Amino acid sequence: MKIVMTTAFKKYAKKLMRNQIKMLEDAIDEIAKDPEIGELKSGDLAGIRIYKFHIHTQLMLLAYQYLEKELALLSLSTHENFYHDLKKRVND
Repeated sequence: MKIVMTTAFKKYAKKLMRNQIKMLEDAIDEIAKDPEIGELKSGDLAGIRIYKFHIHTQLMLLAYQYLEKELALLSLSTHENFYHDLKKRVND
């Protein structure tokens, strides 16, 4: 499976510490094993799935799309303004 990361995803992931990156990689592995694990969104975000996981005590949301053997990692952030920012990126 090919995994593609958007600039927004890379920008946030770059800010993580080494042990946090390991937790992110574990979450990506979980998604790669079962791409339908995330919650499918509707409306403006139709076709996008959101996977929720914890980095230590902080809830993280990872937005992704799975299209024919390609996993596109769209966004990663805490819940604050996550959906608002994601809608802006997707609709632009």
